[in-house]
Amino acid sequence: MEIERIRYVLSSYLRCRLVKIEKFFPHILEKEKSRAEGEPSVLSPEEFAFAKEYIANTETYLKNMALKHMPPNLQKVDLLRLVPKPNLDSFVFLRVQERQENILVEPETDEQREYVIDLEEGSQHLIRYKTIAPLVASGAVQLI
Repeated sequence: MEIERIRYVLSSYLRCRLVKIEKFFPHILEKEKSRAEGEPSVLSPEEFAFAKEYIANTETYLKNMALKHMPPNLQKVDLLRLVPKPNLDSFVFLRVQERQENILVEPETDEQREYVIDLEEGSQHLIRYKTIAPLVASGAVQLI
């Protein structure tokens, strides 16, 4: 029974990642192309292959089903412009792995001021993703 629960959690996690890759595929691949040489990838090799295959299939489908019936000046499609970007202003739950000091939190409204917080190890918070994105990349915090 416990093995089935673990299998369910893992497959649910992988399904969620694949849905996000399908939803934001041009932006994810653009970020992968523009990352520095030593910077770690946010995608596994299998996810990267899936994203490349997904974009190729999408472009082929668009060309075969719609674009070939349009005038030549409209047959070019920029998927980066057409597909919505991930919302980095959305709030996420996180658990702090390493103590962090002086994290600048942006105000939600114009009337509020910016303020600085300290994140204690083991604490959990609800905060905007773009505020803690560098900490997620470094492994100092973990998304829940």
